[in-house]
Amino acid sequence: MSGSAPRISFVSLGCPKALVDSERILTHLRAEGYEVARRHDGADVVIVNTCGFLDSAKAESLEAIGSAMAENGKVIVTGCMGAEPEQIRNAFPNVLAITGPQQYESVLDAVHTAVPPAHDPFVDLVPPQGIKLTPRHYAYLKISEGCNNRCTFCIIPKLRGDLVSRPAGDVLREAEKLVKAGVKELLVISQDTSAYGVDLRYAESPWKDRSVRAKFFDLSRELGSLGAWVRLHYVYPYPHVDEVIGLMADRLVLPYLDIPFQHASPSVLRAMRRPAAQEKQLDRIRTWRGICPDLAIRSTFIVGFPGETEEDFEFLLDWLDEAQLDRVGCFKFEPVAGAPANDIALPVPEEVKERRWHRFMQRQQAVSARRLAKRVGRRVPVIIDEANGRVAKGRTQWDAPEIDGTVHLTSRLPMRAGEIVTARIERADAYDLHGTV
Repeated sequence: MSGSAPRISFVSLGCPKALVDSERILTHLRAEGYEVARRHDGADVVIVNTCGFLDSAKAESLEAIGSAMAENGKVIVTGCMGAEPEQIRNAFPNVLAITGPQQYESVLDAVHTAVPPAHDPFVDLVPPQGIKLTPRHYAYLKISEGCNNRCTFCIIPKLRGDLVSRPAGDVLREAEKLVKAGVKELLVISQDTSAYGVDLRYAESPWKDRSVRAKFFDLSRELGSLGAWVRLHYVYPYPHVDEVIGLMADRLVLPYLDIPFQHASPSVLRAMRRPAAQEKQLDRIRTWRGICPDLAIRSTFIVGFPGETEEDFEFLLDWLDEAQLDRVGCFKFEPVAGAPANDIALPVPEEVKERRWHRFMQRQQAVSARRLAKRVGRRVPVIIDEANGRVAKGRTQWDAPEIDGTVHLTSRLPMRAGEIVTARIERADAYDLHGTV
């Protein structure tokens, strides 16, 4: 390499929690003097951060590893699929190393072995907020690892372990660095965000001139004081979530909740072993909207879960009509190797899953369209994600990046990515809004 900095090519697959892992690895490597290559064939080594939750995700991960092996040949594999390395080794026996999720030190050791660092402290500077893989104006903020729930369709605890929360002071210091670096929106993520701090017994930690408890409400309140949009993801509807709705009404936190309900039928929820499944969720939703009328709720659901009857599915459709959720994603049940759900009951035939998925999406599309139509005529803040002169695409406070809808904007003046503008919403279609600045 004749003294030049070693170059790393990186592939990050899976959920935002895996993206944060990728950012941490890249931040360490850049601090040690490594450069990030745009192409596999120009790099000294390739790192593939895999997803191993579903068979389709595993197939995508194996395809990414195969491409890296073909284009480069020196490949390190990490992430959720690395927790069960046999499948990777069988397909690609010549990968340099395989590590599981959150094993940052093992990844760094593997990189050091493959291509030692050539660090120059006068040149290799890393920004205080670290290396980010998202656009400059928003960032994911991971507050915990792992999960204490044992949902029958999920193997995340097997891959990532039980809940391990970060001290509140550590989370707030990272958030403050991000905001100082120009981040306008903090997307709070974990496997079970509303369980934050349970494992720490809500211990206090120092933050500026005070102590802050490791508790969902306390952390949300302090994050809301930093001056950025704060968006809460993967929130299970435990009773104490009610307290945070008040922060939304007071505009400290965005009026947005991402709650993975997964189903509505009591029998299916019991089979799924979902936490908080016994709560009267429709009553909770009505209570939340009474506290914060502007609240938007997004969720995900699974159709075709083993043993799901037509009666269960009709119950879900009726529940959707009553719940009036703003944004919804739906997945056909897919067996995950090692998940208890595979053996709970006879599988639902694929053609039945397909029909139910279409019926679900058709029913929810009508709900979403009605919800969006209520935004027409309002003036709302919009964060710009992409700008091309006087035309731009952005998001309201009710939309998360990449998973929700967008606002298509026009303006008399040029717009820039990352700025927050006030727009008048002029029309709505099935998923998106259209307006002028």
